[in-house]
Amino acid sequence: MTALTPHMSSAELASAYKAAADPVAKSHFHALWLVSEDYAAAEVAGLLSFSTRWVHTLIKRYNERGASALADLRSGNGAKPRILTPEALAALRQRIQTAPPDGGLWSGPKIARWLADFHGLKAVHDQRGWDALVAIGYSVQKPRPRHPKAATAEDRQALKKTSRMRRLKSSAGILKPASNCGRWMSTGSA
Repeated sequence: MTALTPHMSSAELASAYKAAADPVAKSHFHALWLVSEDYAAAEVAGLLSFSTRWVHTLIKRYNERGASALADLRSGNGAKPRILTPEALAALRQRIQTAPPDGGLWSGPKIARWLADFHGLKAVHDQRGWDALVAIGYSVQKPRPRHPKAATAEDRQALKKTSRMRRLKSSAGILKPASNCGRWMSTGSA
């Protein structure tokens, strides 16, 4: 077992795990709580679907810097957005007021092509287009379905199937309606 520096007791780690709102911090507190309860790093890794190396990394971070090192540190890594910049999103809000160059409606891939042109890039992944639409407050819109009886009489008439009654002459000279399914068959032997 790897020793934990007693920044927090086992009960405090358990309550921090249960109270954590951030899912990443929650899983990190969970791992350390289990380690404080004398679980081996390999057992904790198996229980939480982590690698043993990651559990050891969490223990090391906690021992060196305490509970503040258990948060999701990816969001504060200092990287600035390169594609969805505030300037690009402001320009996009103005641009989508008019139709796209090929007509139709704006979509994620069309926004991605626009972003590539805006930044002077060769291409931007289509997902960034969807992310841009979400960032400026747009969502997927789908019209509500209408009840079939809400159609006018002309609409219903246009949608009706036009079928004609085919009659086959059997070998006995009796006219019978043709089968509506399968291949054409002789009704004389039936």
